[in-house]
Amino acid sequence: MTARDTTRTLVALVVGQVCLHACMAGTRMAAPLLALRDGHAAWAVGLLLGLFAVVPIALALTAGRLADRYGYHRPMWIAIALTVTGGLLAVLATVVTSGRFGVLCLAAAFAGAGANFGLITIQRTAGRSAADATELKRVFSWLGLAPALANVAGPVLAGALIDHAGFRAAFAALSVLPAIAWWWARRVPVEAVAATPSAAKARSSWELLAAPGFRRLLLVNWLLSSSWDVHSFLVPILGHERGFSASAIGLVLGVFATSVAAIRVAIPSIAHRLRESVVLVGAMLTTTAVFLVYPFAQGPWVMGVCASVLGLALGAVQPMIMATLHQITPDQRHGEAIALRSMTINLSSALMPFVFGFAGAALGASWLFWLMAGAVGAGSVPARRIGEGAGPRAP
Repeated sequence: MTARDTTRTLVALVVGQVCLHACMAGTRMAAPLLALRDGHAAWAVGLLLGLFAVVPIALALTAGRLADRYGYHRPMWIAIALTVTGGLLAVLATVVTSGRFGVLCLAAAFAGAGANFGLITIQRTAGRSAADATELKRVFSWLGLAPALANVAGPVLAGALIDHAGFRAAFAALSVLPAIAWWWARRVPVEAVAATPSAAKARSSWELLAAPGFRRLLLVNWLLSSSWDVHSFLVPILGHERGFSASAIGLVLGVFATSVAAIRVAIPSIAHRLRESVVLVGAMLTTTAVFLVYPFAQGPWVMGVCASVLGLALGAVQPMIMATLHQITPDQRHGEAIALRSMTINLSSALMPFVFGFAGAALGASWLFWLMAGAVGAGSVPARRIGEGAGPRAP
Protein backbone atom coordinates (compact mmCIF):
# COMPACT_ATOMS: atom_id res chain seq x y z
CA MET A 1 0.00 0.00 0.00
CA THR A 2 1.46 3.38 -1.03
CA ALA A 3 1.65 6.38 1.29
CA ARG A 4 -1.20 8.00 -0.65
CA ASP A 5 -3.36 4.89 -0.26
CA THR A 6 -2.59 4.75 3.45
CA THR A 7 -3.58 8.39 3.87
CA ARG A 8 -6.82 7.88 1.94
CA THR A 9 -7.67 4.85 4.06
CA LEU A 10 -6.87 6.68 7.30
CA VAL A 11 -9.09 9.63 6.32
CA ALA A 12 -11.96 7.23 5.56
CA LEU A 13 -11.49 5.49 8.91
CA VAL A 14 -11.38 8.76 10.85
CA VAL A 15 -14.49 10.14 9.12
CA GLY A 16 -16.29 6.84 9.67
CA GLN A 17 -15.54 6.86 13.38
CA VAL A 18 -16.50 10.53 13.72
CA CYS A 19 -19.89 9.86 12.11
CA LEU A 20 -20.72 6.78 14.19
CA HIS A 21 -19.47 8.30 17.44
CA ALA A 22 -21.18 11.64 16.80
CA CYS A 23 -24.53 9.88 16.33
CA MET A 24 -24.03 8.06 19.62
CA ALA A 25 -22.72 11.13 21.48
CA GLY A 26 -25.58 13.31 20.27
CA THR A 27 -28.13 10.67 21.24
CA ARG A 28 -26.42 10.25 24.62
CA MET A 29 -26.87 13.97 25.26
CA ALA A 30 -30.40 14.33 23.87
CA ALA A 31 -32.08 11.17 25.19
CA PRO A 32 -31.59 12.05 28.89
CA LEU A 33 -32.93 15.54 28.20
CA LEU A 34 -36.08 14.05 26.69
CA ALA A 35 -36.42 11.68 29.65
CA LEU A 36 -36.01 14.56 32.12
CA ARG A 37 -38.58 16.62 30.22
CA ASP A 38 -41.01 13.74 30.67
CA GLY A 39 -40.43 13.84 34.43
CA HIS A 40 -38.30 10.74 34.92
CA ALA A 41 -36.17 10.52 38.06
CA ALA A 42 -32.39 10.91 38.15
CA TRP A 43 -31.89 7.16 38.70
CA ALA A 44 -33.80 6.44 35.48
CA VAL A 45 -31.58 8.85 33.57
CA GLY A 46 -28.54 7.12 35.07
CA LEU A 47 -29.88 3.78 33.85
CA LEU A 48 -30.40 5.22 30.40
CA LEU A 49 -26.84 6.56 30.25
CA GLY A 50 -25.45 3.26 31.55
CA LEU A 51 -26.92 1.39 28.60
CA PHE A 52 -24.64 3.31 26.23
CA ALA A 53 -21.65 1.61 27.94
CA VAL A 54 -23.02 -1.71 29.23
CA VAL A 55 -24.42 -3.15 25.99
CA PRO A 56 -21.13 -2.62 24.08
CA ILE A 57 -19.42 -4.82 26.68
CA ALA A 58 -21.66 -7.74 25.72
CA LEU A 59 -20.99 -7.34 21.97
CA ALA A 60 -17.31 -6.40 22.03
CA LEU A 61 -15.88 -9.90 21.55
CA THR A 62 -18.35 -10.60 18.75
CA ALA A 63 -17.19 -7.44 16.99
CA GLY A 64 -13.53 -8.38 17.43
CA ARG A 65 -14.00 -11.91 16.13
CA LEU A 66 -16.00 -10.74 13.11
CA ALA A 67 -13.31 -8.19 12.28
CA ASP A 68 -10.60 -10.86 12.54
CA ARG A 69 -12.59 -13.22 10.36
CA TYR A 70 -14.01 -10.89 7.69
CA GLY A 71 -11.88 -7.76 7.79
CA TYR A 72 -13.37 -4.28 7.76
CA HIS A 73 -16.48 -4.10 5.63
CA ARG A 74 -18.91 -6.72 6.95
CA PRO A 75 -18.59 -5.76 10.64
CA MET A 76 -18.66 -2.08 9.65
CA TRP A 77 -22.01 -2.59 7.89
CA ILE A 78 -23.29 -4.19 11.10
CA ALA A 79 -22.00 -1.23 13.13
CA ILE A 80 -23.72 1.24 10.79
CA ALA A 81 -26.98 -0.74 10.89
CA LEU A 82 -26.94 -0.87 14.70
CA THR A 83 -26.23 2.86 15.01
CA VAL A 84 -28.90 3.84 12.47
CA THR A 85 -31.38 1.63 14.31
CA GLY A 86 -30.52 3.43 17.54
CA GLY A 87 -31.12 6.80 15.92
CA LEU A 88 -34.43 5.73 14.36
CA LEU A 89 -35.61 4.28 17.67
CA ALA A 90 -34.87 7.66 19.24
CA VAL A 91 -37.00 9.27 16.51
CA LEU A 92 -39.76 6.75 17.29
CA ALA A 93 -39.56 7.74 20.96
CA THR A 94 -40.65 11.25 20.00
CA VAL A 95 -43.73 9.83 18.27
CA VAL A 96 -45.06 7.35 20.82
CA THR A 97 -46.74 8.49 24.01
CA SER A 98 -46.82 5.17 25.87
CA GLY A 99 -43.57 3.37 26.67
CA ARG A 100 -41.36 6.24 25.51
CA PHE A 101 -38.69 5.59 28.13
CA GLY A 102 -38.42 1.95 27.09
CA VAL A 103 -37.91 2.99 23.47
CA LEU A 104 -35.22 5.45 24.57
CA CYS A 105 -33.47 2.64 26.43
CA LEU A 106 -33.49 0.54 23.26
CA ALA A 107 -32.12 3.52 21.32
CA ALA A 108 -29.30 3.87 23.83
CA ALA A 109 -28.48 0.16 23.62
CA PHE A 110 -28.35 0.12 19.81
CA ALA A 111 -26.49 3.42 19.43
CA GLY A 112 -23.87 2.46 22.03
CA ALA A 113 -23.43 -1.02 20.58
CA GLY A 114 -23.10 0.30 17.03
CA ALA A 115 -20.52 2.96 17.88
CA ASN A 116 -18.36 0.48 19.82
CA PHE A 117 -18.77 -2.21 17.14
CA GLY A 118 -17.47 0.28 14.61
CA LEU A 119 -14.68 1.48 16.90
CA ILE A 120 -13.24 -2.03 17.30
CA THR A 121 -13.47 -2.67 13.55
CA ILE A 122 -11.89 0.68 12.67
CA GLN A 123 -9.05 0.35 15.18
CA ARG A 124 -8.18 -3.12 13.92
CA THR A 125 -8.13 -1.95 10.30
CA ALA A 126 -6.10 1.15 11.17
CA GLY A 127 -3.48 -0.96 12.90
CA ARG A 128 -3.17 -3.34 9.97
CA SER A 129 -2.71 -0.45 7.53
CA ALA A 130 0.51 0.58 9.32
CA ALA A 131 3.82 -0.79 8.09
CA ASP A 132 5.86 -0.53 11.30
CA ALA A 133 5.82 0.58 14.93
CA THR A 134 6.42 4.24 14.07
CA GLU A 135 3.55 4.24 11.61
CA LEU A 136 1.32 2.61 14.22
CA LYS A 137 1.85 5.55 16.57
CA ARG A 138 1.12 8.03 13.79
CA VAL A 139 -2.03 6.25 12.67
CA PHE A 140 -3.48 5.98 16.17
CA SER A 141 -2.61 9.59 16.96
CA TRP A 142 -4.73 10.79 14.05
CA LEU A 143 -7.45 8.25 14.82
CA GLY A 144 -7.46 9.43 18.44
CA LEU A 145 -8.76 12.82 17.27
CA ALA A 146 -12.01 11.25 16.00
CA PRO A 147 -13.74 10.85 19.40
CA ALA A 148 -12.81 14.41 20.36
CA LEU A 149 -14.32 15.79 17.15
CA ALA A 150 -17.39 13.57 17.51
CA ASN A 151 -17.96 14.55 21.12
CA VAL A 152 -18.20 18.16 19.94
CA ALA A 153 -20.10 17.65 16.68
CA GLY A 154 -22.79 15.27 17.95
CA PRO A 155 -23.95 17.17 21.05
CA VAL A 156 -23.65 20.59 19.36
CA LEU A 157 -25.74 19.42 16.39
CA ALA A 158 -28.30 17.81 18.67
CA GLY A 159 -28.50 20.80 20.98
CA ALA A 160 -28.95 23.33 18.17
CA LEU A 161 -31.68 21.27 16.51
CA ILE A 162 -33.50 20.63 19.79
CA ASP A 163 -33.65 24.37 20.45
CA HIS A 164 -34.77 25.31 16.94
CA ALA A 165 -36.72 22.32 15.62
CA GLY A 166 -37.33 19.90 18.50
CA PHE A 167 -36.16 16.46 19.57
CA ARG A 168 -37.54 14.65 16.54
CA ALA A 169 -35.50 16.73 14.10
CA ALA A 170 -32.39 16.29 16.24
CA PHE A 171 -32.66 12.51 16.37
CA ALA A 172 -33.47 12.35 12.65
CA ALA A 173 -30.37 14.37 11.77
CA LEU A 174 -28.20 12.19 14.02
CA SER A 175 -29.55 9.10 12.22
CA VAL A 176 -28.20 10.43 8.92
CA LEU A 177 -24.60 10.57 10.16
CA PRO A 178 -24.00 6.78 9.94
CA ALA A 179 -25.02 6.97 6.27
CA ILE A 180 -22.03 9.26 5.74
CA ALA A 181 -19.88 6.61 7.43
CA TRP A 182 -21.29 4.06 4.97
CA TRP A 183 -20.29 6.23 2.00
CA TRP A 184 -16.73 6.64 3.31
CA ALA A 185 -16.45 2.96 4.21
CA ARG A 186 -16.52 2.12 0.50
CA ARG A 187 -13.16 3.88 0.15
CA VAL A 188 -11.42 1.45 2.49
CA PRO A 189 -9.70 -1.33 0.51
CA VAL A 190 -11.10 -4.82 0.90
CA GLU A 191 -8.78 -6.89 3.08
CA ALA A 192 -7.73 -10.35 1.98
CA VAL A 193 -8.33 -12.20 5.25
CA ALA A 194 -6.59 -15.53 5.59
CA ALA A 195 -8.78 -18.51 6.48
CA THR A 196 -8.74 -19.13 10.23
CA PRO A 197 -7.95 -22.71 11.23
CA SER A 198 -10.72 -24.45 13.15
CA ALA A 199 -8.40 -24.98 16.11
CA ALA A 200 -7.83 -21.24 16.34
CA LYS A 201 -11.57 -20.59 16.27
CA ALA A 202 -12.05 -22.86 19.26
CA ARG A 203 -9.53 -21.02 21.43
CA SER A 204 -10.85 -18.82 24.18
CA SER A 205 -10.31 -15.10 23.80
CA TRP A 206 -9.11 -15.04 27.38
CA GLU A 207 -6.01 -16.96 26.26
CA LEU A 208 -4.81 -13.65 24.90
CA LEU A 209 -4.18 -12.65 28.50
CA ALA A 210 -1.25 -15.07 28.43
CA ALA A 211 0.45 -13.03 25.69
CA PRO A 212 3.64 -11.34 26.97
CA GLY A 213 2.81 -7.92 28.34
CA PHE A 214 -0.93 -8.04 27.55
CA ARG A 215 -2.01 -8.17 31.19
CA ARG A 216 0.32 -5.28 31.98
CA LEU A 217 -1.08 -3.39 29.01
CA LEU A 218 -4.67 -3.77 30.26
CA LEU A 219 -3.66 -2.75 33.80
CA VAL A 220 -1.86 0.38 32.62
CA ASN A 221 -4.71 1.22 30.23
CA TRP A 222 -7.26 0.83 33.05
CA LEU A 223 -5.29 3.04 35.44
CA LEU A 224 -4.87 5.82 32.89
CA SER A 225 -8.47 5.56 31.69
CA SER A 226 -9.62 5.81 35.32
CA SER A 227 -7.39 8.86 35.72
CA TRP A 228 -9.25 10.49 32.85
CA ASP A 229 -12.59 9.62 34.48
CA VAL A 230 -11.60 10.78 37.96
CA HIS A 231 -10.45 14.13 36.56
CA SER A 232 -13.75 14.67 34.75
CA PHE A 233 -15.61 13.63 37.91
CA LEU A 234 -13.67 15.65 40.47
CA VAL A 235 -12.95 18.95 38.72
CA PRO A 236 -16.61 20.11 38.91
CA ILE A 237 -16.77 19.02 42.56
CA LEU A 238 -13.51 20.77 43.46
CA GLY A 239 -14.54 23.88 41.53
CA HIS A 240 -17.93 23.97 43.24
CA GLU A 241 -16.31 23.62 46.68
CA ARG A 242 -14.16 26.67 45.91
CA GLY A 243 -16.97 28.78 44.52
CA PHE A 244 -15.87 28.80 40.87
CA SER A 245 -18.42 29.82 38.27
CA ALA A 246 -19.76 27.25 35.79
CA SER A 247 -17.83 28.96 33.00
CA ALA A 248 -14.57 28.71 34.98
CA ILE A 249 -15.11 24.99 35.58
CA GLY A 250 -15.95 24.52 31.91
CA LEU A 251 -12.79 26.39 30.96
CA VAL A 252 -10.65 24.01 33.05
CA LEU A 253 -12.21 20.99 31.34
CA GLY A 254 -11.89 22.71 27.95
CA VAL A 255 -8.18 23.33 28.50
CA PHE A 256 -7.77 19.64 29.29
CA ALA A 257 -9.53 18.61 26.06
CA THR A 258 -7.49 21.10 24.02
CA SER A 259 -4.24 19.70 25.40
CA VAL A 260 -5.33 16.16 24.55
CA ALA A 261 -6.00 17.18 20.95
CA ALA A 262 -2.75 19.16 20.73
CA ILE A 263 -0.51 16.27 21.75
CA ARG A 264 -2.26 13.91 19.35
CA VAL A 265 -1.67 16.35 16.50
CA ALA A 266 2.00 16.64 17.51
CA ILE A 267 2.77 12.92 17.90
CA PRO A 268 2.81 12.01 14.16
CA SER A 269 5.73 14.38 13.52
CA ILE A 270 7.82 12.99 16.41
CA ALA A 271 6.63 9.37 16.40
CA HIS A 272 10.00 8.07 15.22
CA ARG A 273 11.60 9.44 18.41
CA LEU A 274 9.11 7.91 20.83
CA ARG A 275 9.27 4.58 22.64
CA GLU A 276 5.94 3.30 23.84
CA SER A 277 7.05 2.19 27.32
CA VAL A 278 8.95 5.42 27.95
CA VAL A 279 5.96 7.58 26.98
CA LEU A 280 3.58 5.50 29.11
CA VAL A 281 5.83 5.61 32.18
CA GLY A 282 6.29 9.34 31.68
CA ALA A 283 2.52 9.82 31.36
CA MET A 284 1.91 7.87 34.57
CA LEU A 285 4.53 9.75 36.58
CA THR A 286 3.23 13.08 35.25
CA THR A 287 -0.34 12.09 36.14
CA THR A 288 0.82 11.12 39.62
CA ALA A 289 2.51 14.49 40.13
CA VAL A 290 -0.49 16.47 38.82
CA PHE A 291 -2.94 14.55 41.03
CA LEU A 292 -0.74 15.21 44.08
CA VAL A 293 -0.75 18.95 43.33
CA TYR A 294 -4.34 19.37 42.12
CA PRO A 295 -6.00 19.66 45.58
CA PHE A 296 -3.67 22.57 46.42
CA ALA A 297 -4.70 24.56 43.32
CA GLN A 298 -6.90 27.32 44.74
CA GLY A 299 -7.63 29.38 41.64
CA PRO A 300 -9.16 28.40 38.29
CA TRP A 301 -6.03 29.44 36.38
CA VAL A 302 -3.83 27.20 38.50
CA MET A 303 -6.29 24.34 37.97
CA GLY A 304 -6.16 25.17 34.26
CA VAL A 305 -2.38 24.71 34.26
CA CYS A 306 -2.78 21.35 36.01
CA ALA A 307 -5.46 20.33 33.49
CA SER A 308 -3.23 21.35 30.58
CA VAL A 309 -0.28 19.26 31.81
CA LEU A 310 -2.58 16.32 32.55
CA GLY A 311 -4.15 16.58 29.08
CA LEU A 312 -0.73 16.38 27.43
CA ALA A 313 0.15 13.30 29.50
CA LEU A 314 -3.12 11.39 29.05
CA GLY A 315 -3.53 12.46 25.43
CA ALA A 316 -0.32 10.65 24.52
CA VAL A 317 -1.51 7.38 26.03
CA GLN A 318 -3.94 5.92 23.48
CA PRO A 319 -1.52 5.92 20.48
CA MET A 320 1.10 4.16 22.60
CA ILE A 321 -1.36 1.63 24.02
CA MET A 322 -2.77 0.76 20.60
CA ALA A 323 0.65 0.57 18.96
CA THR A 324 1.88 -1.77 21.69
CA LEU A 325 -1.27 -3.91 21.52
CA HIS A 326 -0.74 -4.54 17.81
CA GLN A 327 2.86 -5.57 18.45
CA ILE A 328 2.37 -7.98 21.36
CA THR A 329 -0.72 -9.88 20.16
CA PRO A 330 -1.04 -12.29 17.22
CA ASP A 331 -1.92 -10.64 13.89
CA GLN A 332 -4.93 -12.89 13.36
CA ARG A 333 -6.38 -11.95 16.78
CA HIS A 334 -5.98 -8.18 16.84
CA GLY A 335 -9.75 -7.72 16.78
CA GLU A 336 -10.22 -9.87 19.87
CA ALA A 337 -7.40 -8.08 21.69
CA ILE A 338 -8.96 -4.68 20.91
CA ALA A 339 -12.32 -6.07 22.09
CA LEU A 340 -10.85 -7.12 25.44
CA ARG A 341 -9.39 -3.65 25.87
CA SER A 342 -12.74 -2.13 24.95
CA MET A 343 -14.53 -4.30 27.50
CA THR A 344 -12.12 -3.19 30.23
CA ILE A 345 -12.61 0.50 29.44
CA ASN A 346 -16.40 0.32 29.11
CA LEU A 347 -16.77 -1.71 32.32
CA SER A 348 -14.59 0.81 34.13
CA SER A 349 -16.58 3.75 32.72
CA ALA A 350 -19.81 2.13 33.87
CA LEU A 351 -18.66 1.25 37.40
CA MET A 352 -16.01 3.77 38.42
CA PRO A 353 -18.38 6.79 38.77
CA PHE A 354 -20.16 4.88 41.55
CA VAL A 355 -16.81 4.10 43.20
CA PHE A 356 -15.72 7.72 42.85
CA GLY A 357 -19.03 8.90 44.26
CA PHE A 358 -18.82 6.75 47.40
CA ALA A 359 -15.10 7.40 47.91
CA GLY A 360 -15.50 11.12 47.35
CA ALA A 361 -18.38 11.32 49.82
CA ALA A 362 -16.43 9.38 52.45
CA LEU A 363 -12.97 10.91 51.98
CA GLY A 364 -13.40 14.13 50.04
CA ALA A 365 -12.16 15.15 46.58
CA SER A 366 -8.58 15.81 47.72
CA TRP A 367 -8.06 12.34 49.16
CA LEU A 368 -9.51 10.74 46.04
CA PHE A 369 -6.97 12.63 43.94
CA TRP A 370 -4.18 11.45 46.23
CA LEU A 371 -5.35 7.82 46.27
CA MET A 372 -5.50 7.82 42.49
CA ALA A 373 -2.02 9.34 42.39
CA GLY A 374 -0.72 6.47 44.50
CA ALA A 375 -2.36 3.84 42.28
CA VAL A 376 -1.06 5.37 39.06
CA GLY A 377 2.41 5.86 40.52
CA ALA A 378 2.55 2.19 41.55
CA GLY A 379 1.31 1.22 38.08
CA SER A 380 4.30 2.92 36.48
CA VAL A 381 6.49 0.02 37.67
CA PRO A 382 4.87 -2.69 35.46
CA ALA A 383 4.54 -0.09 32.70
CA ARG A 384 8.34 -0.15 32.31
CA ARG A 385 8.04 -3.72 30.97
CA ILE A 386 4.95 -3.16 28.86
CA GLY A 387 6.66 -3.70 25.52
CA GLU A 388 8.22 -7.06 26.37
CA GLY A 389 7.23 -9.69 23.89
CA ALA A 390 6.78 -7.25 21.04
CA GLY A 391 8.33 -8.57 17.89
CA PRO A 392 9.28 -6.79 14.66
CA ARG A 393 6.29 -5.83 12.54
CA ALA A 394 6.44 -7.10 9.02
CA PRO A 395 5.57 -4.55 6.36
